[in-house]
Amino acid sequence: MMSGSTGGLNRRQLIRQLSWTMGGCLMGIFNFSKALASEAAQSRTTQIPQIALIIDDIGHSRSLADRFISLHATLTFSVLPHLVYSRELAQDLHHQGYEVMLHQPMEPLDDCCDPGPGAVFVGDNASQIENIIQSNIREIPFAKGVNNHMGSRFTAASYEIGAALKVIQSRNLFFIDSITSNRSLAHATAKQYRIPTAYRNVFLDNVREESAIMVRLYQLRKHALRTGRAIGIGHPFPETARAIGRFAKQLKPTQVRLVPASHIL
Repeated sequence: MMSGSTGGLNRRQLIRQLSWTMGGCLMGIFNFSKALASEAAQSRTTQIPQIALIIDDIGHSRSLADRFISLHATLTFSVLPHLVYSRELAQDLHHQGYEVMLHQPMEPLDDCCDPGPGAVFVGDNASQIENIIQSNIREIPFAKGVNNHMGSRFTAASYEIGAALKVIQSRNLFFIDSITSNRSLAHATAKQYRIPTAYRNVFLDNVREESAIMVRLYQLRKHALRTGRAIGIGHPFPETARAIGRFAKQLKPTQVRLVPASHIL
């Protein structure tokens, strides 16, 4: 049997040893956390900035779509539903390796603007919105995501945009807010529903001149270099195709990279 003094000494030694062990564990955890933080920071600083270029309004014409296909650039094509070439182009584009989206027509503020077939409107109930969007998704095979066509009124209506996004969520699609109105609730609502989402940074061709479109592409590149990513939306105009062709040739792969829209989310 140990004496009291010997037992006390052993207890002190035991406490000291435990203190060293705990200190070593905590230091190890601290160093490990520092290493993870350093690695994450290095990843952020070394990641190549990314640009997604979305070409909207696909479905009216094969020849206009072919202008962009011939560029052999990384593009995403957003296809309007229920047009002459909608289904055929969605299939062809997918088989050629392009990312495809549904370009969902939504009600604009201007009553004179017709959003086209497959549109949803303020005042539609949830069941109507679901049936229309589900039909449109079936019309665009291989669609990975959705963005709005027009929709300046619809995207500002809380109930209706929420109902539309619930359908998109149920199909495990991503959503990109085209930002056709500064009152749009679409991006914020998509985030609330935990839908992979982003929003458009630049419209490329509000002015249909090649030089003006080049300026917008340079603005997009500047945004990507500053923030790490950027989304530009253009339309199937010959001027837009020519400008994107020039821009893609100028990009240095180590500086900025063109990627499908889903990579930006």
